[in-house]
Amino acid sequence: MNVTLKPFDFAQAAARAGLATNGQPLKAGRAVEGTGFQQALTQALGSVSNSQNQASRLQRELQMDNPSVSLEETMVAMQKAQIGFQATLTVRNRLVSAYSEIMNMQV
Repeated sequence: MNVTLKPFDFAQAAARAGLATNGQPLKAGRAVEGTGFQQALTQALGSVSNSQNQASRLQRELQMDNPSVSLEETMVAMQKAQIGFQATLTVRNRLVSAYSEIMNMQV
């Protein structure tokens, strides 16, 4: 899984909140550019799913004695899939924890 952090862009964050950089509301109809959290999460989950599918395919090929698939390649793919899945579980647990904290806040 390839994760890169981008520097904070105040203008883009303000636009997503529906405000101009001076704090005034934006005019209706203006689209915000850039990728959102949902799209980034969807791409990350797709990447983890693809690595798991590849590891499963390599396991099947190795069990069928395919000479073009090595044991080392299969083991590395399995480890990548396992690490990606563990990272996904960690992110999910943190999101659930953050959601629970927000829901328990007193207003």
